[in-house]
Amino acid sequence: MENLKTKPQTNYLNLPKEKITGAEAVVRCLIAEGVDIIYGYPGGAIMPVYDEFYKYHKEIYHVLTRHEQGATHAAQGYARISGKVGVAIATSGPGATNLITGIADAQIDSTPMVCITGQVPSHLLGSDAFQETDIVGISTPVTKWNHQITRAEEIPEVIAKAFYIARSGRPGPVLIDITKDAQFEAFDFTYKKCNVVRSYKPVPKLQQNQLQAAAELINSAKKPLIVWGQGVILGKAEEEFKAFVEKTGIPAAWTIMGVSAIDTAHPLNVGMVGMHGNYGPNILTNECDVLIAIGMRFDDRVTGKLSEYAKKAKVIHFEIDPAEVDKNVKTDVAVLGDSKESLNEILAMVNENNHDDWLEKFKALSKIEFEKVIKADLHPTKEGLTMGEVLKEINIQSGGKAAIVSDVGQHQMIACRYAEFTQSRGNITSGGLGTMGFALPAAIGAKMACPGREVVAVIGDGGYQMTIQELGTIFQTKAAVKIVVLNNDFLGMVRQWQQLFFDKRYASTEMTNPDFVTIAKGYYIDAKRVTKRENLATAVEEMMRSKNAYFLEVCVEKEDNVFPMIPSGASVSEIRLE
Repeated sequence: MENLKTKPQTNYLNLPKEKITGAEAVVRCLIAEGVDIIYGYPGGAIMPVYDEFYKYHKEIYHVLTRHEQGATHAAQGYARISGKVGVAIATSGPGATNLITGIADAQIDSTPMVCITGQVPSHLLGSDAFQETDIVGISTPVTKWNHQITRAEEIPEVIAKAFYIARSGRPGPVLIDITKDAQFEAFDFTYKKCNVVRSYKPVPKLQQNQLQAAAELINSAKKPLIVWGQGVILGKAEEEFKAFVEKTGIPAAWTIMGVSAIDTAHPLNVGMVGMHGNYGPNILTNECDVLIAIGMRFDDRVTGKLSEYAKKAKVIHFEIDPAEVDKNVKTDVAVLGDSKESLNEILAMVNENNHDDWLEKFKALSKIEFEKVIKADLHPTKEGLTMGEVLKEINIQSGGKAAIVSDVGQHQMIACRYAEFTQSRGNITSGGLGTMGFALPAAIGAKMACPGREVVAVIGDGGYQMTIQELGTIFQTKAAVKIVVLNNDFLGMVRQWQQLFFDKRYASTEMTNPDFVTIAKGYYIDAKRVTKRENLATAVEEMMRSKNAYFLEVCVEKEDNVFPMIPSGASVSEIRLE
């Protein structure tokens, strides 16, 4: 990545007016917002902006991905690990529509992202011109805000507003569509950052009476349980959250988007909730008397059968987005506001406490899960390799400091269950949308955002092939991403459901795969395949020690399943260990 920006960026904020083109204004606005890396793919309708990238290449680094979807996922990875706004850019028509999957992924996972698309000249709008698509209409359901620009003078104000909306409150993706004539048009340019939008209130005002009501429930609880999500991380509230957990002594469980907010080894961290979560927190959700949800949205994969979820509990919901309160689970006390502020305020109201007897129940159930599931995953006795033991070796080599990037499937659940984290923003995955193909480009973006941090993409053989072309991006940029493909020659999660619920009718899930190692070497990436347990530790060590990109294929058991598992439509109490 030696081509990253080579000189300090010019400060284009609040300078005297200067006549420039709309295309140059776009680039100056991005620089004014602190954007140093942008991911994209050029084309006719966005070419004027690309011409300006050529001129400003020392101030803003453009990464040519091999597909526009890869650009959005790379921007997501950049945003998720850094907390900054990721930026992706594409041309009109198919270029713009190829962004939609990544935009939808960012919307449901609350990822701050600004996408810029070119559009046909304004006089051709609505004429079905070459590569014309109504991207504003298409993207409306999956963006936090979008806008079409037809005049150059709109560019500074709209871009400033876009960044403010994308990063403020509950973050999300914004799309700006710019006609080609607006890119060529000259106007008097000046730029001011946006700090307020009329009628848009990104952070609800904290209500002291709600905090007090929540504190009273917490202080009187005998069997309380915390379930936290990504809102803790997005609110940069990790320290406040840890202090809250330790002062109250309450067992705390996480959603897959929340993991890494506190160390996985913390004594009050009782594991993952949800369909493939840990046995204890799932079972005991229906025994707790106070459920404290912090920065999570009660997704169906967390709650299972809603009518039987946490029926013994009073529910406290700490949430920044009022639309999430009472949407799925009825709340007794809603604490609306920023998680950092809310947790800091309530810390003085809650009593110092411990719940040792209650915590022992989690430990007892954890021992059952270890004997029935974890031992076989991490310390297998059968000949074939397991996905779990690969994660165990990565933990050993990384010391819990690596960022683990995954997309969706069995590998994702194994990575979330067994990866160890000692640093926040460590788990980067496609949570709500479950996008196959997310991991490889997202890992590129994450590594570029934090080049000093180890980034390991853990991917299934199915999802890997959906964006395998991004190996070209790795080769061109020299992003030192570590890629681990857990190859079972199946679309593993679908196959598991077919085995358990469709009498082993493996319809269209077995894969005839190419030689992944040869493909990686074709992109001049160091690569190795492991098929035997005795070679695994050495191979993982070699990968982690490499200063360059590295590809490791691990051939694992073809028909291993991920347990525990809550069957679709079942209660969290009906979680299966086998």
